[in-house]
Amino acid sequence: MRFAKIVFWCAAIWGFVAIIPLYFLFGFIGRQSPPLITHPDFYYGFVGVALAWQVAFAIIATDPLRFRLLMIPSVLEKLTYTTALVVLHLQGRAAANQLIFAGTDMLLGVLFVVAFFKTKPAA
Repeated sequence: MRFAKIVFWCAAIWGFVAIIPLYFLFGFIGRQSPPLITHPDFYYGFVGVALAWQVAFAIIATDPLRFRLLMIPSVLEKLTYTTALVVLHLQGRAAANQLIFAGTDMLLGVLFVVAFFKTKPAA
């Protein structure tokens, strides 16, 4: 259970550090990676949902055995973002530097799977 606690606390902290600044970078992102973002509702909606998942990771970290089943959608959260970035990059619609985030999320997704299997309920 110690492994799962460490993994999910690290994921939550990393996520808070990476996601909270996005609330203040809306215009900057559009200027750095044109075209400008034309749907702020999608942008802020994504940021809000992503931030909510960081809270879920912190909750899982407090008691991995109790919240073990929440690890499954946690893996899906990481897998869907990673897959989307890779596909967008292959289509030429996402820059190569964005794959750093895909790699980080893929690593966390793999660690979530490991944590799930290492946190088996007592027989």
